[in-house]
Amino acid sequence: MLPADARLRSSAEFRSAMRSGTRSGRRTVVVHLALTGDASRMAGFAVSKAVGGAVVRNRVKRRLRAIMSPRLAALPAGSSVVVRALPPAAAASFATLEADVDGALRHAMSKAGR
Repeated sequence: MLPADARLRSSAEFRSAMRSGTRSGRRTVVVHLALTGDASRMAGFAVSKAVGGAVVRNRVKRRLRAIMSPRLAALPAGSSVVVRALPPAAAASFATLEADVDGALRHAMSKAGR
């Protein structure tokens, strides 16, 4: 489970990560990665109503939190990550979501390192 102090909470934190960071997309998710410079590593999740009803959105959020929890420690210090689910995420399996998040995160990190 993702610790509460490692989650983006305010709209300003989400906005900052999404606008100032690099972006990488896959079929089910888009990952925004911003290097903020502080010592914390934080993640946030955006799942809109386009993904599905409340039950589906919450299931997708739980899966994304479970996927990001072990990967957060591997990110550089001062990273803020926003994982935005796309409508195909509703029907995707856990393995598909995991592969898409891994690929998008790896690509966003390589773009941020340039």
